[in-house]
Amino acid sequence: MIVQQLLLSFIASALFGMIFNIPKKLLINSGFVGMVGWTVYFFLAEHHLNNVMATFVAAFFVAMLSNLFARLYKTPATIFSVSGIIPLVPGGTAFEAMRHVVLNDYNAAISLAAKAFMISGAIAMGLIFSEVFNQLIKRWRS
Repeated sequence: MIVQQLLLSFIASALFGMIFNIPKKLLINSGFVGMVGWTVYFFLAEHHLNNVMATFVAAFFVAMLSNLFARLYKTPATIFSVSGIIPLVPGGTAFEAMRHVVLNDYNAAISLAAKAFMISGAIAMGLIFSEVFNQLIKRWRS
């Protein structure tokens, strides 16, 4: 099951990289970033950390790895981070929230929408905290 999770997260990230027209030589790397992010999330969620915190930590790892690859390949970090967060995006949860709105089940819809919103915020915060962490390391080195 873990091999399937790794493979599908790699493929999803790499294919979104193709949609975003990143250079072909970096598709493998962008897929790898997404795979690492999903692996971190999957491992933490399986060990009973709540989804929001697991997403935050995974997004942090995605951004750290994206910054590392950006330095190695002399490209913008967004090339890797945008496709790398794709497996973490709560699209299914947002869909279920809208489905419950259509079914007039507003209590479930609000609960799912709040969960999707918190997960989306966790992705943003993970990316921001990684950037702050990188800036602190740069200041410490100089």
